[in-house]
Amino acid sequence: MKYNLKIVALMVALFFIAQLIGLYVVNQYTAKELPYKIERPQFEESTSYIPITFMIIIATGIALFMIRFKTQRLWKIWFFLGITFALLISFAAFIPDMLALLLAVLIAAIKVFRPNYIIHNLGEIFMYGGLAAIFVPVLSLKSIFILLVIISVYDMIAVWKTKHMIKLAKFQSDIKVFAGLLIPYTDKKTAILGGGDIGFPLLFAGTVLKTYSIVSALIVVVFASIALFILLYYAKKNKFYPAMPFLSIGCLIGYLVSLLL
Repeated sequence: MKYNLKIVALMVALFFIAQLIGLYVVNQYTAKELPYKIERPQFEESTSYIPITFMIIIATGIALFMIRFKTQRLWKIWFFLGITFALLISFAAFIPDMLALLLAVLIAAIKVFRPNYIIHNLGEIFMYGGLAAIFVPVLSLKSIFILLVIISVYDMIAVWKTKHMIKLAKFQSDIKVFAGLLIPYTDKKTAILGGGDIGFPLLFAGTVLKTYSIVSALIVVVFASIALFILLYYAKKNKFYPAMPFLSIGCLIGYLVSLLL
């Protein structure tokens, strides 16, 4: 086991909560506009995986550039703006827009400039709902299926072949600005789960919610959480694993089970 059972259970629980909050946020925005008239990208649902893939490639390139030249200040500014944007949309599903903006700025500032594990993970379980609210409406089931395949293959290459995902994770951990869940389990070691490993399953579950029902989406979330638990339980210590292939399989099984019920 990569981590002890308590850490595994906590990680899976936070992942599960992030999915539930994200589904609520996505569902809220089916009946209301995004705050401050924020516009969603104008993608065709059937082919939206193409521009989204290019966006991921560009973002990865920018991240690797920052690592290469150790631009920590620029990295923090980039993260602060991105976190504020995502949290604003997520919080506005619960509270008035102005209060959502103030809370988003406050949490983003603490996460980036005065990090602590509680505020960090609190922000993480909310922010992916904001991103899902932007992209789920422009995704079809076909698009998200293809996107999961692309991301899973990319994740395997990035972890096992080029290993740049490992460098990216270590860089973020070193400067204490990390996209994903962080749970300390010794004085010097921290259990991590990347932001993409939370976000992409949520995009899939959100698209299932849009296409079918909340029950179908919840079944997907349950099976994705089971897949994460299996990965963390059987993973070996001091080894890095790409989570997306396992999570994608969990999403697919959950989707198939939802069709049978």
